[in-house]
Amino acid sequence: MLARLLENAAMKTAPLLSPVIFTLCCFGLWQNARAVNPPPDGGYPNFTTAEGTNALQNLTSGAGNTGLGWHSFFTDSTGNYNTGVGAGTLLFNNADSNTAIGTAALLFNTGPNNTAVGATALLNNTEGGVKHRCRRG
Repeated sequence: MLARLLENAAMKTAPLLSPVIFTLCCFGLWQNARAVNPPPDGGYPNFTTAEGTNALQNLTSGAGNTGLGWHSFFTDSTGNYNTGVGAGTLLFNNADSNTAIGTAALLFNTGPNNTAVGATALLNNTEGGVKHRCRRG
């Protein structure tokens, strides 16, 4: 009789243990499901955003810059209102109001108010004024 009682009790608790075990396993796995590591850097002082290895690494007083990509704006220290998307965009820039999209676009730029779209577009630009150049890779 006692054996039958224990058997019935075990059968009644087994369905209750399954959801509990499942939930505990999920919480154990949940610890490994994390966001991007390291977390995105996001906003910096002076309305500046940088994401990518050494993006805007040497910025000191420039404001309103966005550098996305490996070494984007690496040597820029004082440029303002620039946007670079792609590896090495505006790498040696210190001018203002430039937009570079594409690997090495405006790489050696020293002039303000330029827009370059495409890999190596306006690579060696030294002129200011409004210059627009697109290059397909």
